[in-house]
Amino acid sequence: MHIVTTIAGSDSGGGAGIQADLKTFQELKVFGTTVITALTAQNTRGVSGVLPIEAAFVKQQLQALLDDFSISAVKTGMLFSSAIIHTIAQVIADTNIPLIVDPVMIAKGGESLLQQEAIDAIIHYLLPIATIVTPNIPEAETLTGKKINTIADIKKAADHLLATGVHCAIIKGGHLADTTNAIDYVFFQDGQAFSMQTPRIATKNTHGTGCTFSAALTAFVGRGLSIKEAIIEAKKFIQLAITHDLALGHGHGPTNHFAYQNDKKSCEVTIYES
Repeated sequence: MHIVTTIAGSDSGGGAGIQADLKTFQELKVFGTTVITALTAQNTRGVSGVLPIEAAFVKQQLQALLDDFSISAVKTGMLFSSAIIHTIAQVIADTNIPLIVDPVMIAKGGESLLQQEAIDAIIHYLLPIATIVTPNIPEAETLTGKKINTIADIKKAADHLLATGVHCAIIKGGHLADTTNAIDYVFFQDGQAFSMQTPRIATKNTHGTGCTFSAALTAFVGRGLSIKEAIIEAKKFIQLAITHDLALGHGHGPTNHFAYQNDKKSCEVTIYES
């Protein structure tokens, strides 16, 4: 049994954060453990409250897991503060566990989930020890200070991220103007690169897509797939989760974490090598 860990915030609505991660882990047959960084009061309409956990207790949670379990992959989501980020980086740096960083900054409804000073902490402390970082376009712009409108802009932003030391940068293209396809761009330290294309789904029910994609990626890395294989399978997982959405709530509804096991053989991802 492969054991993985998510370090993230709790979503009371169940569509993102710790809850989405655990659902994804369960579907992909890995045992999920958690370190909670904040509690949120939220639903599909938005976030109405955030209660951060003290950094010392975040460390205590993480250390308790490392003291008892053989963890094969760790992901981070909503980290809230620079103090929490420093703490996590210090602990993870002393391990050889693959680290997947989902730089969660803004909730689907537009609420900020990351303090401003925490952005520098991600760049200077977390990315240098990370295996993969998975920003969407707005997150990549914030992390790099570069405006992204074209594929050339994406490449420049990826180079900026890779310069921090992270092994692989995935820049998700869901915010690009292409109304036909959803294309994600993947770049490695050794110069290799590829993109993944799937049909864009017309739906408002995309709450927790970033959390779910990075959780699937963590599960596949934890199971021992190569990074490229893990990325492609995670793309299939989130594509099916969006395609077969659950239409719950009255705002941006959650994706369907059950869909991959039912339809994974039918999902095709077009790969373009660079």
